Amino acid sequence: MWINTGFIDSFEQLTTRIGRLRLKRCGSTPALTVFAVYAPTSNYDEGEVEAFYMDLERFYREDHTFFKVIIGDFNAKIGPRRSSEERHIGTHGLEWDQQGERPSEFNIATKTICGNSQFQKPHRQRWTLESPNE
Repeated sequence: MWINTGFIDSFEQLTTRIGRLRLKRCGSTPALTVFAVYAPTSNYDEGEVEAFYMDLERFYREDHTFFKVIIGDFNAKIGPRRSSEERHIGTHGLEWDQQGERPSEFNIATKTICGNSQFQKPHRQRWTLESPNE
């Protein structure tokens, strides 16, 4: 991602796994905050995973920027929508894994959406890394 540094308001490393980039208003366009995240893998204990999501939710709720985007690696697979209540998930996810439940719960709690599952892509473009164990 390339950004004109004149538009940067601030960048903070909130934790070792969460960073926040705030962009200034540009004319009538509202400001934007981008959270860059790297979630713990399934090798970490549940306490560390829970702490990551609690921190992310707190930082997300405390940020009062008009537009907020979260990008990064959640180390989870979120599959297609399983029920009509899962409006935050699109119909184009590949498959679910155990770690996929936690980001889904985060989406519900913060009223955000999982953008990656909203758009149909060719099968070969739906994953980025295959674990050597699978």
